[in-house]
Amino acid sequence: MTVGSGGAADITFSSIPAIYTDLNLVYSLRSSFSGGWQTVLTEINSTTTGYTSRTLVGYDGGTVASLVSTSNAGLVYHYATYSSATTSTFGTGSLYFPNYTSSNNKSVSMDSVTESNSSIAIGALTAGLWANSNAITQLKLTAGAGGNWVQYSTATLYGIKNS
Repeated sequence: MTVGSGGAADITFSSIPAIYTDLNLVYSLRSSFSGGWQTVLTEINSTTTGYTSRTLVGYDGGTVASLVSTSNAGLVYHYATYSSATTSTFGTGSLYFPNYTSSNNKSVSMDSVTESNSSIAIGALTAGLWANSNAITQLKLTAGAGGNWVQYSTATLYGIKNS
């Protein structure tokens, strides 16, 4: 899915079929938000509860931090490039959901990196959990700090089938 010239408030994959074993969501995103770091908020099945994550993040020229989140909005602590960063650069990331149709809670591993020729660049590795037994049928990406995804932002969802 590619964002057109008008931008988009979110990127949504709906009606995800239950024919794979795993899902991999890969993105290249830039936000219209100008205030600094841009988190990518990932909401599963239109649900706003049950998300936790632990992140190792490096930012601002070498500072490393460990972040823990319990969120009622979605999976957090993966990042995109914001509008004040170097022109025409995009943040990239990947979210891997193993066993997305199982009746157990859903784990996810996330990695992301922003790009900018300034000191505000971020690399993050995140382990997340959605405490819900339903199969994943919808994923929505929104800009966590506000703003919209700008033109040429992309997200692709891959289904992985283990034989």
